[in-house]
Amino acid sequence: MQNVFITGGTGFLGAYIIKELVEKNYRVKALRRNQGIPFFISRDILNQIEWIQGDILDIPVLDEAMEDVDIVIHSAAKVSSNPVERKEMYKTNIEGTANIVNMALEKKINKLVYVSSVAALGRRDDGTTVDEGKQWEEKKLTSHYAISKFHAEMEVWRAMAEGLNSVIVNPSMILGFGDWNHSSCAIFKNGYNEFGYYTEGVNGFVDVTDVAKAAILLMESNISAERFIISSDNWSFKKLLDNIADAFKKKKPQTLATPFIGAIAWRLEKIKALLKNSKPLLTRESAKIAQSKTFFDNSKILNALPNFQFTPLEKTITESCAKYNNAAYTTR
Repeated sequence: MQNVFITGGTGFLGAYIIKELVEKNYRVKALRRNQGIPFFISRDILNQIEWIQGDILDIPVLDEAMEDVDIVIHSAAKVSSNPVERKEMYKTNIEGTANIVNMALEKKINKLVYVSSVAALGRRDDGTTVDEGKQWEEKKLTSHYAISKFHAEMEVWRAMAEGLNSVIVNPSMILGFGDWNHSSCAIFKNGYNEFGYYTEGVNGFVDVTDVAKAAILLMESNISAERFIISSDNWSFKKLLDNIADAFKKKKPQTLATPFIGAIAWRLEKIKALLKNSKPLLTRESAKIAQSKTFFDNSKILNALPNFQFTPLEKTITESCAKYNNAAYTTR
């Protein structure tokens, strides 16, 4: 039985990776900060985890946690488009990743799986498709989160050059059942509450369980020094929101949010957040990304893992909405 250490185990994707690991009989240690354990994963699964209090900026904690570990899955990251959280995001994503890879080198870990993002590949503004070979460019569409993940990836590539056996996964926008007050799960809450606006933007989307399974299959493989886009399909945000509305039996969004409307909306949201001393639900960055049209090529992962298949997004949405519809959840 191999020992696996995972960061970000209380996060949306991290929790599903833990579930996959336990079901495949790995012995798992997981790093957590002050959050409670994820309610959307069975207690029977989570009770089998050795939870370690701390974060990826705490080197002594990492030193102890990664002792006698065979494999590391680095899933922890700060995701934010809020300028107030920008400094913390850069520190967590870049310095935290450097800490992980340096400790993995020191401990002579057998393999590292790094959970990056398609954001680290950059977006296109010409309608062409993004694949793993895309060269990094900073453009108007480049978010600070994307920049932080690109530089975090550079730490992993640097460690590969120093001899660390590693593989990188680049998921697109992840969908599934989780805490809809956080992460990409919030799009289901918007659908449930009949959010009335949509954009003509296009993005890649993928089931959370598919990302977890692909990450573990790559972990178990002999593949090294490679990155893989994990994305099921390219949909417009309108198509996604319409499918969520149908699954919830709610009203579909009717109003096109043009770039002009989006520019007004994020400014109004900024003012509201300042008055309420809260985080803005929409920022300049997120409004800009919602208008962009980026297509992702998933052929590399399908060729590398011939027995792996993506879950159709329609199935992901239907099953997720059924779980979100649970009365106990929607009253949270």
